[in-house]
Amino acid sequence: MTTTTTERLAVLIDAENVPAKHVAEIFEEVATLGEASLRRIYGDFSGGIPQGWSAEKLADYAIVPHQQFANTKNKNAGDIALVIDAMDILHSGRFDGFVLVSSDSDFTRLASRIREQGLSVFGIGEEEKTPNAFKKACNRFILIENIKKEEANGGEKAKAVQPKKKLNHVYQLIRNVVLKSEEPDGWAGLGWVGSQLSMNYPDFDTRTYGFKRLSDLVRATGKFEETGENGGRKIRLKDQ
Repeated sequence: MTTTTTERLAVLIDAENVPAKHVAEIFEEVATLGEASLRRIYGDFSGGIPQGWSAEKLADYAIVPHQQFANTKNKNAGDIALVIDAMDILHSGRFDGFVLVSSDSDFTRLASRIREQGLSVFGIGEEEKTPNAFKKACNRFILIENIKKEEANGGEKAKAVQPKKKLNHVYQLIRNVVLKSEEPDGWAGLGWVGSQLSMNYPDFDTRTYGFKRLSDLVRATGKFEETGENGGRKIRLKDQ
């Protein structure tokens, strides 16, 4: 009998920062990273339902709410509670990593501290609201814009053509990695390129540019040669 080990993840959600309407997509994405063994949400639920996190929504996804009263105006007590709990969870030694669902820069140091301990930390938040410091503090940062489902509008929405500016930007990122390759004649394994992109740019995601696969994204730039097939595929810069 063959068994596989799944990473146990602690999912901590900032109720004041992330809307509940994306909960299904969030947990679908978490499932690709590991098992959401612990699910907690932090916020002040006494004055209403922050960001749509109703009791029914929490029950549907087995999320345990942690009520934090806002004793001072414009201060989020939930952030402090989340950090305190995260440190207790970290030192329990029962988990392999954390998922911090927030776009709040206040969690930048928490993400760094988790990584210092040798655990993986994944962030999930909105692109415009999340500062680069928080993104880079995570092993990987996943944009909600890339995982949310398109609303139905009389049929499947056609994929928008990516602006030249976006493709030029991702070309520069891929180019930076390919130039570091030590393989002969400037070739770089596509799998190696993908892993280096993730390490160098934690928020890198082919879905940001409208593609599911890195190979398709590379091809869309029109600036790389390709050789090999499947696991042995390699790329290099075209002669300029």
